[in-house]
Amino acid sequence: MGVIQVLPTQLSNMIAAGEVVQRPSSVVKELLENAVDAGSSQINLIIKDAGRTLIQVIDNGCGMSADDAIRCFGRHATSKISNQNDLENIHTFGFRGEALASIAAVSQVTLKTKTDTDEVGTQVIMEGGEVIEQKSVSQAQGTSIEVRNLFYNTPARRKFLKSDNVEFRHIMEEFTRVAITRPDLNFSLSHNGKDILLLKKVPGLKFRILDLLGSSVVGDVVDLNYQTSAISISGYIGAPKNAKKTLGNQFLFVNGRYFKSAYLHKAIMNAYSEVTPDGLTPSYFIFLSAEPQSIDVNISPTKTEVKFENDSMIFQTLYASIRETLGRNGFGDMIDFDAGAAITNMPTINDFSSGFKNSEISAAIDFESDYNPFDTPKTLHEKPTASTYGPYTPPKQDYKALFEPSDIQEDASVQFVISQKYICTPTNNGIILTNIHRAQSRILYEQMLAAIHNEKPVCQTALFPIQIQIAPSFVPLIEEYSELLDKLGFSIRIFGTDTIIVEGLPEGYNFDESTVRSVVADLLQILEDEHHSLPEIMQSDIAKRLSELKVKRDIPLTQLAVKRLAERLKSCDNSEYTPSGKRISKLITIDDIEKLF
Repeated sequence: MGVIQVLPTQLSNMIAAGEVVQRPSSVVKELLENAVDAGSSQINLIIKDAGRTLIQVIDNGCGMSADDAIRCFGRHATSKISNQNDLENIHTFGFRGEALASIAAVSQVTLKTKTDTDEVGTQVIMEGGEVIEQKSVSQAQGTSIEVRNLFYNTPARRKFLKSDNVEFRHIMEEFTRVAITRPDLNFSLSHNGKDILLLKKVPGLKFRILDLLGSSVVGDVVDLNYQTSAISISGYIGAPKNAKKTLGNQFLFVNGRYFKSAYLHKAIMNAYSEVTPDGLTPSYFIFLSAEPQSIDVNISPTKTEVKFENDSMIFQTLYASIRETLGRNGFGDMIDFDAGAAITNMPTINDFSSGFKNSEISAAIDFESDYNPFDTPKTLHEKPTASTYGPYTPPKQDYKALFEPSDIQEDASVQFVISQKYICTPTNNGIILTNIHRAQSRILYEQMLAAIHNEKPVCQTALFPIQIQIAPSFVPLIEEYSELLDKLGFSIRIFGTDTIIVEGLPEGYNFDESTVRSVVADLLQILEDEHHSLPEIMQSDIAKRLSELKVKRDIPLTQLAVKRLAERLKSCDNSEYTPSGKRISKLITIDDIEKLF
């Protein structure tokens, strides 16, 4: 007797669920896409305990008959395709027929559905892939599907789910990816009985981005629109000045389907390469439209990978259209699409790793208008980098003091400020230049660490709190780290589903509205970057990055303020280097000065 056997249907569905259902957000994605495919105009998503307890999607689409209500849970059961040719002409989100079978295999599912021609609806209850009950019920046209106790029969999978805030953020991401593609539909999202998003039908993509991600994102994007015989490109791209260190608000769609592509992301980054520093990523919302026959979406069960018939052509067209859009809006050189010479210089697939640098360098006079004696020497035409935002490198253990304190006698009575950037202190052996911003960074960093460890935050409360609209996806982050923010000296109150009230900032920041908005924007980005880190590392990194924001020196320094700053710097544990290891003060000796003459 042979040892190879065909696995039971229930077991094979549980195995398939490992690819399709990775976490609660995977279920949300599949159910929302099914609701859109059903022709719904209203789609409601109800979540409890970040999807552990309940994921429910209610729509007013076409619904299903009693027979289809049972058949839809079968393996590879779908209404989207019927033959091999249909795979080359896919216009819907779903087509593989794996999602419902996989979901039902690892959860307890209740389905209620009704078509417009049926007098009553049908209810199907399933548990672990087995039909428990089927009966007729009163039901409005459309479908309601409840997924309860996800992974109840696979405890190992359930054990490795993250915290509720992390899982809900993944749900928000999937909800955003679906809702952003259909501004013509109404969506709602509630979590634990609280309305998170109520999205009404809007006339265009920009309004939907506003509802989902906030006015700060919409206000910093420009239109992208370009047509060729093979592909149509539309959407919005972010202004280079607002590029961030980490990925966030980068969306690629093809024929309405969200997908990920490191290759096309490279094309976008190359287009921005002349106008943004290395290491920073702009936001973009790019929609590609092409013939279905030229695209293969049947790559993986999650359907987030796409293959194009002519990848190189898509790459070049996307690169060129973004370059042209940036130039037209004053952000860089513009490509002339009517000039043959410009087209011949566009990158090809073989140039993918070259970075598409322009080999021509225009003549320039050798001078450095922004010379800073505290920075290491740079090549004159060196491209700006985001090194100031890079990973922290601990100071070397063999660092020595810049000067021996016993050798220097400072005369603090005649300290003065140069260009609001440096404090100049005469000594018996020359002068000491202190970088004001770097000194403030060191003081604020140690102040924040002390507040975290001693739980004695120093918060400056505003007379008039400032209201700021944020993306709803950031609200769970603020809730999760509210205790840490309190320790750091922030006083932030959540107001509604997409608004916060800032009532106080740590000591060291100005409380004008532009500063508050800048600090909050950076704070949210830092929380998003660091939320996977260990608590101790996260606290130190947040304090370091917040302390180095360049928003604290906007007012003239009085003699008293200079003296107080110098005293506070001397009291720091490390008064010579910033948290990132940059020098704060430099002694210029009499000999150094005489060499200038």
